[in-house]
Amino acid sequence: MKLIHKATVINEGTSFTGSVLLEGERISRIFAGEVPEAVLNSCRQVIDASGLYLIPGVIDDQVHFRDPGLTHKGDLYTESRAAVAGGVTSFMEMPNTNPQTVTLEALEQKMEMAADKSAANFSFYLGATNDNIDELKKIDTTRVCGVKVFMGASTGNMLVDSEIALQRIFAEVEVLIATHCEKEDIIRENSESYRRKLGEVISINHHPMIRSAEACYRSSAQAVELANRYGTRLHVLHLSTAREMSLFSDAPLEEKKITAEVCVHHLWFSAEDYERLGARIKWNPAIKTAADRQALREALVQGKMDVVATDHAPHLLSEKAGGALQAASGGPLVQHSLQAMLELAEKGIISKELVVEKMCHAPARLFRVKERGFIREGYYADLVLIDPAEPYAVTPKNILYKCGWSPFEGEIFGSTVVKTFVNGHLVWDEGVLTDHRYGMPLVFGQ
Repeated sequence: MKLIHKATVINEGTSFTGSVLLEGERISRIFAGEVPEAVLNSCRQVIDASGLYLIPGVIDDQVHFRDPGLTHKGDLYTESRAAVAGGVTSFMEMPNTNPQTVTLEALEQKMEMAADKSAANFSFYLGATNDNIDELKKIDTTRVCGVKVFMGASTGNMLVDSEIALQRIFAEVEVLIATHCEKEDIIRENSESYRRKLGEVISINHHPMIRSAEACYRSSAQAVELANRYGTRLHVLHLSTAREMSLFSDAPLEEKKITAEVCVHHLWFSAEDYERLGARIKWNPAIKTAADRQALREALVQGKMDVVATDHAPHLLSEKAGGALQAASGGPLVQHSLQAMLELAEKGIISKELVVEKMCHAPARLFRVKERGFIREGYYADLVLIDPAEPYAVTPKNILYKCGWSPFEGEIFGSTVVKTFVNGHLVWDEGVLTDHRYGMPLVFGQ
C-alpha cells in the first residue's frame, strides 16, 4: 500500500487537507485530517505531499497522437509520455491518421498499439465518412468513446458533406457523436476572396477571417438542429466564437444531450497573438478575437462549456511554414494544458476547483467513463500531485513532444506537475517517466 499524505485535495468542488491510500490499482481510503497510526505503519511507501495539490488525473477528450502513419511528428508513446508529464492520465484519440480509423478493424489495431505503447489510459473515436454508417452502428459502446464527424474539412480531409449521410449518422448511431463544426462552403468562398485580393501567400493574421466566426456558427447550429431533431447525444468540439455560445445550455451536465467543449488555446490566446507566434497558434477552428476569448471564459464559468480539452495536434515546425493557406493547422498541448489552466485560476479568471471539474470530473460524466475522473474510494488511482509554488519555464530542453516545440515556449507557469499516477503506478516522478506499461483501455457505461 502507498499513502499520499497531507496533500491539499481538490475534488468534487471542495479543497481540504487529506491523505489518500492506494492499494494496487485502486484508491482504498480517503482521510480528511489525521491518518490512523496503524494505517501509516502498514504502508510500504508514504509520500509527503504537504503543500502540494492532489487532483484526479485529467481526461482529455480530444487528441491527435498521429499513430499510425504520421509518426514522424508524434506517436502513442511520445505523446502519451508528454500527457502524463502534464497530468493527463486518460485520452480519447481522433481518427484522422493514416490509414484513417473508419473501420472496426482499424480501431482494433489502434487499441493493440496503445496497449503496448501508451503511458496513459486510452480510447479511440471511430471516424464517420459519407458511406460507413454500417460500421458506425456496430460499435461496442462500452469500449469506444464516440464517433467523430468532420462537418468541416481539417487535417486528413475526412469531411462528411452528404446531407443524407449526416441525417443517418445523427438518427441511427447510438454512441456519442463528436463534431468538428466549420461550414466548408463559407471557408471556400472566403479563401477565394482573399486569394483574389492578396494572392497565394496570405498572412496568418487572416486565418480567423478565412475560417470565420460565421463558418463556425452556421455549422455548429446545423449540428445542434440535427441533434434536436433526432435526439442525438451530440458533443460539439473546440468552440471558438462568442456567437456559438447562444446554442448551448447552462443546465447541469447530467440533464444535457447536447454538450460543448472548449480548448486551452482558445481560452489562452487571441488573434492579437498571431503577430508574435504566427503559425504556432494556427488551429482549426481558428483562434479568434479577444472578445471571443472572453465570451468562452465566461461560458465556461456559467456552465455552457462542459469540458476543457486540448485538440493536441503536433506538426513539425517545417510543416507550419507558409501563410494562412499553406501552414499546417494544429499544435502540441497535452504536456502544458493543466499548468495553463491553473495559471488562469491563479489570475482569478476561473477557480482551481472549476479547473478540476472541467478537465477531470466533467469528461468522466459526459462520456460515462467508469471509475475514473474522481478521487473516490474504489476508483482507479489516476492521480496528479502539483506543486503550486514551484515555477516551471517551458524550454526546448523540457518539451517532450516528438515534434520538439510548444506554443508556450518562454512561458513561465507558476506550478509544476510533480508526480502522476496511472492505475496506482507512479509513472511520472520529478521530471522522469518511470514506466509506460500501465495505460489501460477506458470502459464506458451508465
